[in-house]
Amino acid sequence: MRPSPTGPSEAPKATRKPLVAGLLLAAGGGRRLGGRPKALLDSGGRPLVEYAARALLDAGCAPVHIVLGAAADDVRARAHLPGCVLVTNPDWPEGMGTSLRAGLASLAGTGARAVVVALVDQPGIGADAVRRVRDAYASPSSLASAAYGGRRGHPVLLGADHWPGVTEAATGDRGARAYLRRREAEIEIVDCSDVATPDDIDTPEDLTLLDR
Repeated sequence: MRPSPTGPSEAPKATRKPLVAGLLLAAGGGRRLGGRPKALLDSGGRPLVEYAARALLDAGCAPVHIVLGAAADDVRARAHLPGCVLVTNPDWPEGMGTSLRAGLASLAGTGARAVVVALVDQPGIGADAVRRVRDAYASPSSLASAAYGGRRGHPVLLGADHWPGVTEAATGDRGARAYLRRREAEIEIVDCSDVATPDDIDTPEDLTLLDR
């Protein structure tokens, strides 16, 4: 009997890796930066959003969705983001919670069983930290968070079972914070202190982080 053919993109079910998506929140308008959208900040001559997206892709996240807001059209025109799905959040001025909701909604139907959520304004977090958090996936009920010096931070892994609850709780600038606080005991802590720094860019003084 001739064995049934297997397409080049098909692997035996037993060896398939769980689908862990990447979600990059990149909608911020940089209010304290004088209105400079964070996605377009210069990082080695390229928009910062490219670096953050590459960290998710290189860590094995797929698909990778990027939520844009401030200057979304400029980001689409100037940033080279192959392999990424760009999602525009028209409600971005209301806070990060709206971007998280938009991003999770965009992943519905992709088959993703979890998502690693990262922020565009943390240039000290690269693929190594993202990969560690991604590898904490065990099931759609998984929750995991990077930690630095014992303090939780980004990136964060949200199993798909949690997406409805996160969506309901995400308001203003809180994102998943309130939801995760209620489930502290369920979160797997992933120390990333040796491979990343969680400093974010909020003020002009923070722009020196782009030079590291």
